[in-house]
Amino acid sequence: MQTRHLKSDLLFLLSAIIWGFAFVAQRMGMDHVGPFAFNGIRFLLGAMVLVPFIYRNRKDRHPNPDGSYLIHSKKLVVYGGLAGLVIFAGASLQQVGLVHTTAGKAGFITGLYVVIVPIMGLLWGQHTNAGTWSGASMAAAGMYLLSINEDFSISFGDLLELIGAVLWAGHIHLIGWLAPKTNSLRLAFIQFLVCAAASLLTAAAVETTTLASIISAGLPIIYGGALSVGVAYTLQVVAQRHAHPAHAAILLCLESVFAAVGGWFILGEVMSGRGVVGCILMFAGMLTSQLYGLLVTGSQESGII
Repeated sequence: MQTRHLKSDLLFLLSAIIWGFAFVAQRMGMDHVGPFAFNGIRFLLGAMVLVPFIYRNRKDRHPNPDGSYLIHSKKLVVYGGLAGLVIFAGASLQQVGLVHTTAGKAGFITGLYVVIVPIMGLLWGQHTNAGTWSGASMAAAGMYLLSINEDFSISFGDLLELIGAVLWAGHIHLIGWLAPKTNSLRLAFIQFLVCAAASLLTAAAVETTTLASIISAGLPIIYGGALSVGVAYTLQVVAQRHAHPAHAAILLCLESVFAAVGGWFILGEVMSGRGVVGCILMFAGMLTSQLYGLLVTGSQESGII
């Protein structure tokens, strides 16, 4: 059992590293293509990565005489379409926000979804605990130090990332409701395709994209699509089979840290002392929100896993 937990921890850590450095790839890619074109291609590539896994886990899909297979397929398309539109909104805000803010700041602000998830759950009658509110308070203080200027204004990019974090939290609740109703890999495949289609249609309407620009952005697109969307998602699914919830919460929160490290090491981004303190508070808030129920009460209600 300990070996299984160790393997799961390593997979979660690898996922966090991939997702953290994806913020760097997303910024680099937009040196050549627009945010909607970048998202459209990377989510299409991410969907293609899932095809071998779907094929490997295929079952007998012949239609049943009572038509239940057809009904299930229609539900899958509807569910995947709904989830895909939410991803499109969240990913678009994140990608456009990265035009106006740094990869490190975007990583920490996006990571606030782990605090927003349990608070949002109150709308559906879900219970929370003191850890959620303590974590939210620390995260709010950190957000203030990181993003609120002396004149109490917030940069356009940071605001988009914050709204995007709310949408990512909503997507987690949506998937939590949809996943038990259908096949998770097929659901992921459809939502990625819908997001890709919506992004590419938007790019065609508002951006100018050439083949040369796509080729120039090739490596960031491959990283953001094949690794961040396709591989990291699959690693997370595999890891959660034997995951220790506390370990998973800590390791996935490290995504924000790796985004800041990647921004500093690759892009040369530097934060002020005030910003660093803000990031530390936000990270502490994320951990408190996730781990309080596990370590203090023995409950798993506060976690997103």
